[in-house]
Amino acid sequence: MESSENKEKNMRPELSELIQRLALGLDENRPEVVEKRMKKNQRTARQNVNDLCDKDSFIEYGALNIAAQQKRRSFEDLIKNTPTDGLITGIGTVNGSMFDEQISRCMVMSYDYTVLAGTQGFFNHKKMDRMLKLTTEQRLPLIFFAEGGGGRPGDTDAAGVVMTGLDLSTFARFGGLSGKVPMVGIVSGYCFAGNAALLGCCDVIIATENSNIGMGGPVMIEGGGLGTFRPEEIGPIDVQSENGVVDIVVSDEAQAVAVAKKYISYFQGPTTHWEALDQHLLRDLIPENRRRTYDVRRIVKTLSDKDAFLELRPGFGPGFITAFIRIAGNPFGVIASNCQHMGGAIEADDADKAARFMQLCNAHGLPILSLIDTPGFMVGPEIEKLAQVRHVCRMFVIGSHVKVPYFSIVLRRAYGLGAMAMAKGGFHESFFTTSWPTGEYGGMGLEGAVRAGFKKELEAVEDPKEREALFNKLVAKMYEKGKAINIAACMEIDSVIDPADTRKWIMRGLKSVPPSAKKGDDNLWVDAW
Repeated sequence: MESSENKEKNMRPELSELIQRLALGLDENRPEVVEKRMKKNQRTARQNVNDLCDKDSFIEYGALNIAAQQKRRSFEDLIKNTPTDGLITGIGTVNGSMFDEQISRCMVMSYDYTVLAGTQGFFNHKKMDRMLKLTTEQRLPLIFFAEGGGGRPGDTDAAGVVMTGLDLSTFARFGGLSGKVPMVGIVSGYCFAGNAALLGCCDVIIATENSNIGMGGPVMIEGGGLGTFRPEEIGPIDVQSENGVVDIVVSDEAQAVAVAKKYISYFQGPTTHWEALDQHLLRDLIPENRRRTYDVRRIVKTLSDKDAFLELRPGFGPGFITAFIRIAGNPFGVIASNCQHMGGAIEADDADKAARFMQLCNAHGLPILSLIDTPGFMVGPEIEKLAQVRHVCRMFVIGSHVKVPYFSIVLRRAYGLGAMAMAKGGFHESFFTTSWPTGEYGGMGLEGAVRAGFKKELEAVEDPKEREALFNKLVAKMYEKGKAINIAACMEIDSVIDPADTRKWIMRGLKSVPPSAKKGDDNLWVDAW
């Protein structure tokens, strides 16, 4: 048998050339670049791709690309310093140990900031268009690492062929994937202009603490006569997480990749290995005093399988918790009222957050679980200045188009239009609307209903203490009338259940819906906002 050494000596020259050429783009042959990234506490694009994809599963497209700059730079220089034209693309499996190869295949694209600052060149646009076509045809989930800027003016080879580049199909193709396949965007470092435009089309954005994200970077801002700014001043993570641009904030790229794997797993199907907490704990998580708040995340995490909770946009729209969980291995999307913020009253940002989350689950076939404890929509002159009417009504419009299984459970308060919006538009619109025994119902908040409905009777009582006593008596009467068991007796809700049986109800509901209802609806897109 011929030795490997002899094989190397006898290798045909064209094969040797290929191997050497491909090797030049690898991290081990770019030590200066790797060192610079390490000094910034960042990883290389290849390190991220290799960490994301299962071992030996990634096949790369366009590895031989270089920047279109041969009119101004030597071929050898471009091969050495512009490998892949700054964009690594290919198909690999993610979470292959949990799911079969067909389900776990993903399209992976990563801009390489070490190549011309991650700018978008002639060939990497052409490559991306090719990959987006494949993504659409093969229905592959897309995981996109965005770091860098926009169009690259230095690609002189394209002069005469490309004048402005405004006829590119990349952005239309990328946006066209919305609702068709899950789209994950990951950011570390600077992400401006074209990179940010692609990132903003993704279903979810995972960003490290050192990220800066903006539709325009320092050059564009200064060019527009708007002043001179350092990149660190534009779209820092505290701004972009609070305003809802970033869904999940992580410490570094290693954590970003780990979270991306977890996120995409919810769209890869059920798992067979899971462990649940003692469901009897749920019986004591709602305070006996109906005026006291509680942490609804504890309820969601207790309902969920262990370590299967992933929250989106925690810093934005704090009146709702939106998260992915698993119950008996099955993935769900959860919308839960947060009574620790404004008593759970639904504001404009809350409604936007919930409505888009409904779209996301509906597009990709995830059942929705709504946990209701709300006094209704927020009201008042100030809130109306924020276009409350339009924002909150998104929940009715989008909810009415949801086709995936939708389960509504009232934890405590279910008042007015806000409660109806959380139940897909009405208590008889969900697959089931059930309640814990702590549920209380009304056309509006009980105290407000008494003040409005018994205004004359209360004003007729002159003594303040007697008036307060009458008020409390009327509230107690309305509370008794609006208790969950009395509302269920009128068939306005389907049942009242022991909190410990919540998982059983959800799973029996899931098993009852036809398979077609679990596939999602790819005729709709997921709104960028």
